[in-house]
Amino acid sequence: MAISVEYMVNALVKLTSIPSPTGNTGRAIAWLEQTCKQLGVETRRNHKGGLLLTLPGVNDEQQRFLTAHVDTLGAMVKEIKSNGRLLLSMIGGFRWNAVEGEYVEVETSDGQRFTGTILLKHASVHVYKDAGSMERSDDNMEVRLDVDVKNADEVRALGIAVGDFVSFDPRTQVTESGYIKSRHIDDKASAAILLGVMKYLQEEKIALPYTTHILFSNNEEIGYGGNSNIPERVVEYLSVDMGAIGEGQTTDEHCVSICAKDSSGPYHYGLRKRLVELAKQEELYYQVDIYPYYGSDASAAMRSGHDLVHGLIGPGVDASHANERTHQDAMVNTARLVLAYLLDQRIGG
Repeated sequence: MAISVEYMVNALVKLTSIPSPTGNTGRAIAWLEQTCKQLGVETRRNHKGGLLLTLPGVNDEQQRFLTAHVDTLGAMVKEIKSNGRLLLSMIGGFRWNAVEGEYVEVETSDGQRFTGTILLKHASVHVYKDAGSMERSDDNMEVRLDVDVKNADEVRALGIAVGDFVSFDPRTQVTESGYIKSRHIDDKASAAILLGVMKYLQEEKIALPYTTHILFSNNEEIGYGGNSNIPERVVEYLSVDMGAIGEGQTTDEHCVSICAKDSSGPYHYGLRKRLVELAKQEELYYQVDIYPYYGSDASAAMRSGHDLVHGLIGPGVDASHANERTHQDAMVNTARLVLAYLLDQRIGG
């Protein structure tokens, strides 16, 4: 029996359909909680709102810790303009041109939801000479609500206020050729991969050599998703996140990417070499890469002072923090490497 790609893809599609910008991830965490329950895995929430679970192993003295994050890019209402449009404050690191023209959902504090579109304030080329040249900046991008409002008071009367969360329409599609294109593949693809691996382990009743904890974290996009709740006996920390694709990169949309270094510095050399060895043994398509402008839950844990062996792998994702795309092959290769890692008898440096 193999890890089900259909299960992983369906889980990814479901997760991307649930808005979860950093700071407002409750619905996604609740879905993961219910899904883990269906798999027969007990969970608990940490104070940050992330989801923790433990898979018992033969050796309980040395333990492993894996993360994938379900928080995504998004925004908050910064200001209600006099014309009824909304100015935004970014959540996470992206560029306004990556979301220009995107459909959004504004969620009020009392749970109401209103749709709209992110537009340049001089969007009409028939009116504004600078529609192409105007800087895409915090002051120039705004949300046009799909409600008949003409001033700030009418917007406030709807219940919309400063601090309301704004999520982006993922526009998820799975193509016949096996590609998945969507916003927020970073890092909901990896969350789906971990679910797929857990499903396989549960159904096959496989005992792990080491007790393993999994955290579905919910603050990674702002830098501190998985730097806490790490049990004392944990020796190794593996972050399952996206592999970055671009000019000069070896990673593509079909491989499992093994990170050698990101903006935080090198990942543990011994663990990286072991992951490469496992990928070769399993005859996986993999690439080793450096992600120049990147940080992970694992690097956040290291910055917070934990004494751990840390690593980072994930499916190759094109156009990160924009209109992302990966392939089912990358999810399968990543899942198989995660499984091989979990079953490997070696641990530590």
